[in-house]
Amino acid sequence: MEHEDSYKGVSEPKYDCLLFDVDDTLYPLSSGISAQCTKNIIDYMIEKLGIDETKVPEMCIRLYKEYGTTMAGLRAIGYDFDYDDYHSFVHGRLPYELLKHDHVLRNLLHSLPVRKVIFSNANEAHVAKVLSRLGLEDCFDDIVCFETVNPTNNGSVQDNNNGVSPRSLIVCKPFEEAYEQAFKIANINPQKTLFFDDSVRNLQTAKLTGLHTVWVGASHRTEGIDYALESIHNMKEALPELWEDVKPDIRYSEKTAIEVRA
Repeated sequence: MEHEDSYKGVSEPKYDCLLFDVDDTLYPLSSGISAQCTKNIIDYMIEKLGIDETKVPEMCIRLYKEYGTTMAGLRAIGYDFDYDDYHSFVHGRLPYELLKHDHVLRNLLHSLPVRKVIFSNANEAHVAKVLSRLGLEDCFDDIVCFETVNPTNNGSVQDNNNGVSPRSLIVCKPFEEAYEQAFKIANINPQKTLFFDDSVRNLQTAKLTGLHTVWVGASHRTEGIDYALESIHNMKEALPELWEDVKPDIRYSEKTAIEVRA
């Protein structure tokens, strides 16, 4: 009876999954990677798609705002291009050497005996490269990326115009379809998942789907945001309950491989 009562006092952890964006979340915006990525996108639009360079900067911003990513916007308005070629041009030329091993974040992640999943709009090769440069390649249990939610990704615009809305040609955050696909593919219960991202609009949609939200790179909360962290390194100070849920009598082994959902 006494043994049975002891179990009654053990509550279920609030979260059974931590979901992480990659770019400007696992590393800071100040790294310079994001700025170089934007430059590469602009160069691709000019060099590969032949768009007037005087129109590109404004167009780039407009498509990003309306369609989630500039890439998704280009497809939606009729530009036909190979997705692998786009990713190779935009991400393949990034100065990854700017990213260094992050031992602090690695230790934080490994100290949390809860499932950890990557959810990024970026392609698989880029995500893998970033995790490798940061020394975090064995910190995550699963990866949901561009190829995961866009499994047939190189059909032409003409092949996809049979009643499909332009926005749905590429599935990406911040639209709910991307989240619903991620939940299904990675077996995620949003009500028991904490989502870390640097984008307010991504987080606000996430909140609508049932996810708990953490705005990384911010010092204050806003609508749809449950927690705000100036740096991912502040996880333990801002979210001590994650560590309070740790049961000392259970041992967890470190992951040695990542399952990529692609």
